[in-house]
Amino acid sequence: MADSLYRGRFAPSPTGPLHFGSLVTAVASYLEARSRGGTWLVRIEDLDPLRESAEATQRILASLDAHGLHSDEPVRFQSECHARYHKLIEQLRDQGLAYRCACSRKQLREHGGRHPERCREGHAEPGERPFAIRFALHDEHCQWQDQLLGPQSQQVQAELDDPVILRKEGFYAYQLAVVADDIDQRITHVVRGSDLLDMTAQQQQIYQALGGRPPHWMHIPVIVNAEGQKLSKQNHAPALDDRLAVGNLKQALTALGQDATLLSGASDIDTLLSRAAATWAPERIHLTAR
Repeated sequence: MADSLYRGRFAPSPTGPLHFGSLVTAVASYLEARSRGGTWLVRIEDLDPLRESAEATQRILASLDAHGLHSDEPVRFQSECHARYHKLIEQLRDQGLAYRCACSRKQLREHGGRHPERCREGHAEPGERPFAIRFALHDEHCQWQDQLLGPQSQQVQAELDDPVILRKEGFYAYQLAVVADDIDQRITHVVRGSDLLDMTAQQQQIYQALGGRPPHWMHIPVIVNAEGQKLSKQNHAPALDDRLAVGNLKQALTALGQDATLLSGASDIDTLLSRAAATWAPERIHLTAR
């Protein structure tokens, strides 16, 4: 059944070219949106100029296009959203939901995650020291229904789990930007790797603090290499060969547990994606995903 209110997205960080693990996530989010008659967006999460490059951004977008994964709306770049993020942080600080923190990781580790300068209470005076801004979580036993994994629960601990939303280097952090843009782009459903599952409860509190409604979540298994490590740029996952797009897509669909026999005879990208969307069965993912 078509769901014109469904809005999903794929949001890679441009720290390197697209690899197979990222393609699997992109395909899953794309097919979930297409199978429900919804909208699918691409967002580039270019928040860290020290690790990212314009070349990587262009290679990612070129790979998505080569594989027929086209955004239904103009691609969003988080590097162009700084003014909005700044305004949201000021709003959170005014509400007492964010605070400055000059504590080092070593200090927090030595104090069991507690802030030795009582940062949450506004006692910290960073002075000339660089400081981060953290979101002030509240204690919560968070529960939600994951569309693939079923019932989920996480315990959130105030202070100990407070995420950084503005880094000491002055860069806006993922935990703020991803929520801010999901709200702004009216994202209703998020399909992403299970390596991000542990962030969900924290993000739901940020959604609520910013006046947004958390999306429906679907966390899919990550693809791993021969050593059992998640395929990632840090683990030197090879870039996709865009000349082999049809083969790459078929491999991604196999990794997602889809019935390859239903795709026989699909020798071009458009036909392949159309058939894959028509036969998309996310409940099969856990059976064969690696």
